Order: sequence, then structure tokens, then C-alpha cells
Amino acid sequence: MFNQPYINKQINIPYLLKIGNGKIYKIGKYLIDKNLQDIALFLGEGTEELIGEKLYQGFKDNNIHIAHKQVINDISIEAINKTAFQLPPETDAIVGIGGGKALDFAKYSAHLLRLPFVSVPTSTSNDGFCSPTSSLTVDGKRKTVKSSIPFGVVMDLDVIKSCPPIFFYSGIGDMVSKITALADWKEAANRKLERYSDFASMLAYNSLDLLFIKHSYDINAPEFQRSLSTSLLMSGIAMEVAGTSRPASGSEHLISHALDSISVRPQMHGLQVGTATYLCALLQNNPSTDSLREILHKTGFFNFVKQNPFKKSEFEETLKLAPSIKRGFYTILSEQDSYDKALNFINTDPILQELIK
Repeated sequence: MFNQPYINKQINIPYLLKIGNGKIYKIGKYLIDKNLQDIALFLGEGTEELIGEKLYQGFKDNNIHIAHKQVINDISIEAINKTAFQLPPETDAIVGIGGGKALDFAKYSAHLLRLPFVSVPTSTSNDGFCSPTSSLTVDGKRKTVKSSIPFGVVMDLDVIKSCPPIFFYSGIGDMVSKITALADWKEAANRKLERYSDFASMLAYNSLDLLFIKHSYDINAPEFQRSLSTSLLMSGIAMEVAGTSRPASGSEHLISHALDSISVRPQMHGLQVGTATYLCALLQNNPSTDSLREILHKTGFFNFVKQNPFKKSEFEETLKLAPSIKRGFYTILSEQDSYDKALNFINTDPILQELIK
């Protein structure tokens, strides 16, 4: 039973926060304004070709010195330790630009060295760019490890809008996971297995409202892309407030982690999570299931996933493994009859029959 006393704790939030058009060139100005001049720069593969000209011109115009530059393709904790502790001593900030690998590498390096980390995501595929965790490989296996929330986040919507549709659908899938994750968290708290933060929960719910209440469901609309970016950022902050990933990660993420282990060709994280969210909402008899179904239908998420459906045999194995992914982590999958019920939904729900074949 979880019986530690409730105490307030210090939380960190991004001090530098810029979301808008034409932001890549301005990164140099934002850094120098915060007295950060000597940086270590970690880039995703292909990122330099995409935004390098504007980025480096902005650095030059603001006298930013790149003390170390590296393109990231290895996110093993061993590689990060080796690189981080060999950075030049004058380094006073770490900047990560690109997708998940570059950002996680940079974030964990900054955490080890206790340096400011500026996160510059080039897509909206998940909320990891502003979360207090990093997804790394440890002993050859993917593992989520604690790190520090970014000092700064810069998102250039001109770069974001050029992403293929799969990145937006992945971001949507990661966002809607709050619906089932929060339900799992609340039930764990009711069973005295976890502490529950009302404020973190409110932030997570508000991030969903921001995305889906204000405008249309058109993923190509600039206002939708801005709201998706902001919502994913708020999700990361909710995890920092809670001191746990619970506001954004529950049964649906356990299924995604299990798929990563079992599937011959895992799909993008948010596609796995979004599909699992719908299944887990049915398992929970979640009161928001109808709204979730409407969101995933109107945004085109369901239609996108069914073009490349999940393998039913892999999904069945995944459901067996998922409850054991995190020891002592209660979710709806912890219930003894969850496996049989999940199989029944996969076999009878018209939507799941198209997504999982």
C-alpha cells in the first residue's frame, strides 16, 4: 500500500518557450538572450540538410559558438555517458534538434552534466520533447529513464508543417492516451497504490481540450498543428508536475512497449499508443470512449492506421506481455479477465477488426 505523506515538491518548467513561424533562425538570439553562448549541438539524421542554413546563420549573427556538434544515431546509455563527459569544459548549454533520438540523447546528456537543455523538435510525433524522461537503450533494450525537463523549447511551425502525415497521426495517438492513462492512474490511487495529483491531472485534461475543442479536426490546418504542438508540450509539463509519467502513460503505453519487444516491425510509437488507447478505453468502460472514437475518426487516425493494420497474432502476444512491463504499475490490464475481454473486443468491435488483422 502506498502510504507516504503528501508533500509539496519543487517543479521545473521551461524558462524559454517559443512556438511560431520562422523560429529556427532565431534560436541563436534566444540563446544569447539567456547568456548561453558555448553550446553542444546534437542533431537528428537529415536535420542539418533540412534547417542547417537558417540555423547556422542565426548562430553566426548572434555569436553562438558550437563547442561540439554531433549527428545522433546511437542512443545507448553507454554512448551518451562517453560523449557527455568528454564535452568541452566551456560548454554552457546543450541544444538538441530533430526527432526523438537526438532529443533524448541531448536531454540525458544535459541531465548528467546539469546543464540547460534546449529542445527543438522537428515533428509532433509524441510528447517526449518536453517530458522529464528519455527513451534510451540500456543493455540493448529500450528503456525509459529519468532525466530533466528542458530549460527551453523552440518549435518552428514552418518546419513542423512540412512533416509527413504519419507524424501528425502519431502525435494525435500519443495525445489521446491521456484519456486512458488518467483513468488508470485514478484507479491506482483509489486502491492506495499511487499518489494522485489533481493539478497534473487538470493540466493533462486541458491539453486535450486545447487540441480538440477550439477548431476543426483537419491535421493540415495551421491552427490544428499549433494546438497539437502546444498540447504535447503541456503533456510533458503535466508529467513534471506529477513527478511521474502517470498523467500521460498507462495501459495503452504498456501495450506499445510490448509491441516494441514482440513485433517484427514495430510501428511509430503514437500509432501504437493511439490504437491501444481505443482498446483500453473499451476495457475500462471509459466514459470518454464515444468522444475518443469521434476524435480518432474525424482526424483520420483510424483510416490511416487501417492502411497498415497491426498483426493480430502479435497483438495477442503483446496483451500477454504488457501487464508485466512495469512491476507494481496498476492499470486495467492488471485485472485477471483483461486478456479475454481484450481479445473479445478485437474480434467483435468493427473498428478494431480493421486496425488489428
